[in-house]
Amino acid sequence: MKNKIYKSILLTLLAGVSLVTVGSCNSDYLEDVQNKGAFDTENYFQNEQQSFSALVGVYDILRKYAGGFENNVTFFNAASDDFYSGGGSSTDGAGIQGFSNYTINPIIMPQSYWINYYQGISRANLLVDRIPKASMDETTRKRFVAEAKTLRALYYFELLRIFKNIPLILKPISAGDDYYNIPQAKPAEVYAQIEGDLMESIPNLPMTVDNFNKGRITQGAARAILGKIYLYDNKKDLATAQFAEVNGTPGQTSQYGYHLISNYADLWKVDNKYTTESILEVMHTNKASSDWSFWGQGNDEGNSICIMVGLRSYSLKNIQNNDAPDLVSGWAFNTVTDDLFNFMQGDPRLDATIFNAKKLVQEGKISYSPAYKDTGYFLNKYLPRTADKTNLPGPIELNFRQNYIAIRLADTYLMEAEALNGTGARAQALLDAVRARVGLASVPVSMQAIKDERRRELAGEGHRWFDLVRWGDAPAKLGSRGFTANKNEILPIPFNELVNTALKQNPGYN
Repeated sequence: MKNKIYKSILLTLLAGVSLVTVGSCNSDYLEDVQNKGAFDTENYFQNEQQSFSALVGVYDILRKYAGGFENNVTFFNAASDDFYSGGGSSTDGAGIQGFSNYTINPIIMPQSYWINYYQGISRANLLVDRIPKASMDETTRKRFVAEAKTLRALYYFELLRIFKNIPLILKPISAGDDYYNIPQAKPAEVYAQIEGDLMESIPNLPMTVDNFNKGRITQGAARAILGKIYLYDNKKDLATAQFAEVNGTPGQTSQYGYHLISNYADLWKVDNKYTTESILEVMHTNKASSDWSFWGQGNDEGNSICIMVGLRSYSLKNIQNNDAPDLVSGWAFNTVTDDLFNFMQGDPRLDATIFNAKKLVQEGKISYSPAYKDTGYFLNKYLPRTADKTNLPGPIELNFRQNYIAIRLADTYLMEAEALNGTGARAQALLDAVRARVGLASVPVSMQAIKDERRRELAGEGHRWFDLVRWGDAPAKLGSRGFTANKNEILPIPFNELVNTALKQNPGYN
């Protein structure tokens, strides 16, 4: 079979959107690819409206964090020490099950984690290449390019920390290019490119946006992304500088208007979108009426985490004064480990984070059907509540409208404290601010204190596995799950992406 990602790149660059899904191993497939649904991109990018439409297409890939069955959050939660895979059975989703028990291999590795991010990159490349010819105000043009390059940098960063060894593609690929033989770049080269792109883009982004433009990239969001990239690239001094710009005085309002909200639990209220704590937030809505026929293919706009983490066959018992929440039955993925539940005892964030179904069953308030790896504990932050069901056309399961916050201020506080190596007055103040928001007293700052705080503060938001790998703690924390050092820090490149290409499989997965 010809390589799918390069087909996707070619098609996306020719047409500006993903046009086809390859369902067969037809070696003649590429012969007429240019004639299937493509439009003339040279004539499309004529004005601001058309260019903005293309920019929206670049933003769409952000929904990979929480959209579709193969979303980042539930997938990477399942491989951490805080969650199991869960689901209906040990075969419910080969990829997520294999990652959770570290039997993941190139065959069951979901291709979407490679393809989707390269689709976003190719859309950004196309916009950056074509927009100079579009008729629009120069300030707007620069902003569009800055947004596209920032998103491209973010997508490359996700590919780096998932696969590490990836091709670096910065321009549209034409039909005559040898796209089967694009080599993998050295990770340092990719880091250098995206760090440079972000530094170049920041001055052309707005400090803040109005309500109509909530969700678009600002200077603060770009700096937070850059700081995070520097942290993973082990450039801690540079990371500290970027985070300091984003964070301002710990506990106060920063220059970008960021401020920790007073009630931690309010972060997970469905209608509490784009709070002062939100730096990079991904919009989800029921207005697209997502359906099974295109779920997970980029056109759906619902938050899939909600239905995935819901309890199976959930039911409220008919008793007086039943204060158990009214939930939609879900698929029981990401059951919470006893280790996390025990670790969070006594923490004010416990109830907002973990739904204790075991206790409610014992009290006779609810019933549910235990699924695979059931512990009685579930991720409360995204549980599907009956009050949040869609009232528009489309399956309830696919149209939850809870936004996903990819980067928030408490996260950047703790990343800055980490970049400061967990020492000094500012690191102490950053840690204190996160704890004070939930009524916790100060503890002496240290790397271990920061690690513990990140685990409690950000539980279930998709960060823990990456944190463990970055800190070098994954072998100790995940060894009992099957994690192998010097292998499982990155994932295998999906098999079909390697066929007939210059790509080489990651070490340990051959």
